[in-house]
This record gives sequence, C-alpha cells and structure tokens, in this order.
Amino acid sequence: MLGVLAGFFVVWSIILVGMFVGRRNILGENARSVLSALTFFVASPALLFETLSKARLQDVFAAPLLVTAVGAVTTAALFFGIVRFLLKRSLPESLMSAMSASLANSANLGIPIAVFVLGDASYVAPLLIFQLAFFTPVFLMALDSATTAHRTTPLSFVLMILRNPMIVGSGLGLVVAGTGWPVPELVMQPIHLIGGAAIPAMLIAFGMSLNGSKPLQAAEGRRLDTLLASGFKLIVHPLLAYLFARFALGMDGQGLFAAVVTSSLPTAQNVFVIASRYRTGITVAKDTVLITTVVAVPAMIGVALLLA
Repeated sequence: MLGVLAGFFVVWSIILVGMFVGRRNILGENARSVLSALTFFVASPALLFETLSKARLQDVFAAPLLVTAVGAVTTAALFFGIVRFLLKRSLPESLMSAMSASLANSANLGIPIAVFVLGDASYVAPLLIFQLAFFTPVFLMALDSATTAHRTTPLSFVLMILRNPMIVGSGLGLVVAGTGWPVPELVMQPIHLIGGAAIPAMLIAFGMSLNGSKPLQAAEGRRLDTLLASGFKLIVHPLLAYLFARFALGMDGQGLFAAVVTSSLPTAQNVFVIASRYRTGITVAKDTVLITTVVAVPAMIGVALLLA
C-alpha cells in the first residue's frame, strides 16, 4: 500500500505545482489551453508510440485483457445510456461523461500500484494496452464524428483517424511492436524526451484548472453527472470486472485480485485534456478526476481487504 500512497503523492505534488502556477498567473492567461494542446498534439502521441512499440502483442489475447475490455466497455455503455437517455445530455457530452466513468489511470498510477501492491508490473499491461490501443482511440473517433459540423462519410471518417495524433501514435507503436522493427536509438531518444512531457504537462494543466473552483458546484449543473460517474468508476467498474473474471472466466487468487485492483484505478487525467480539446464535458471530467483520485486509495484498500 506504500506504493499506492507514493504514486498519489507524486500526482498530487505536480497538481499542486499547477495550482500554484495558475494562481500566480506565472505562465499567462492562456497557459492551460496551451499545455492541453501540447499534450494532445505532441507529447501524448510520442508517449503512446514509445509505450506501445515495446508491448508484447500476445498480451492482447490474455484473459486479463478480456476482463479489462468487458469491464470498461460495459461500464461505459451503461453510463452512456444513463446520461444520454435519462439525463438528456448531448451526444458529445454523453460520450465524454462515459469516458470519465470508465477510463482508468493506467500509466502514472497503474504502474506503481502494479509493482508495489500486486508485485509485478505486467499486471497493468493488459489495461495499458487496451486503453491506449483500442478504448481511447474509439472514444476519440466517436468524439470527432459527434463534434464535426458535416455528415461523416467513410472517407472523412478515415481522414479523421489519420489527422488524430493520439490515434496515429498508437497505431504506429503497434506496427513497430508487431513487426519487431528496432527503432534506432537516435530516433527514439527525442520521442522519449517529448513523451516525457505528457504526464507533467497534463497534471499541471489540471492543477491550473482547479483555481477558483470547487468540485460538485451546483452552479455548473452537473453535480449528479459527476457523482454518478465517480460511483461508476470506483464501484460499478471493479464490480463488473470481478463478476466477469470470477464467474465467466473462473479466475481466482492473485489473477482475480489484480484484475479488480486495476479496474479500481481512478479516472485518468488525460480525460480532462481530451474534454478541454473537444470543449465538452469539461466539468464532469475535471471533477470526476479529482474525486476518484482522492477516493481511490480507500477504495483500493477496500478491494484488498475483500479479496487479498
């Protein structure tokens, strides 16, 4: 559990730096949007490429990945139905809210938790690969289609994919992993350095967004959406993962524990970056990231007490 606390300490330290920078207006009034654009168009694609280029593609076919996929997709679909048809939100906002309720912080929190709590970094690999290679790109394609001013044709849909830097970065990384082509070190070094800016810039932008606002503000009109998204991420998502892993796949022991713990991870910070990029669902994304990041530690302790 020390690893969990250490991971959250690092995250919150950078968020606090962002809050300080934003409060003092050190970087100017447009700094948050600039940092968000930097992560979306430049740093995150580089990070995705480097991460996926080193992945073992056989992990895609492992049982933990199936649990990850079923848990995330089912959670997203259920929540999308609630916000779209019961709360009557717009299609882009409903997609963004569903992403907030189902996309886990698999990298900067998932990896230390896998190492220090589960004992092996490989336990988070299925979640990392699924989200970077499939789940996030599908959401981005859907958001591109929902926010365009024109009817999406097959050609324009393909062009959307090719123009989306995060999708391109993921695809190229998988190509490298599948072919086994060794990327020259001279090429990989600048990619590594640029990708290293993604998480700090993302967290600083998030910290800057917290200035002058508190979560669950009634004036924002999205308090119910945020509470539901947080509940789905921390309770419904791991519960669905447990039920599928235990009763459909017959998993038990450490494998079952790892599948549920990784599903209990809080909402990923890049959900806020994507919401800022598409200018929809920003309040739900920001507040859900904040609430789930705070509550995730006791939630995962609860999972450990129940399953360990």
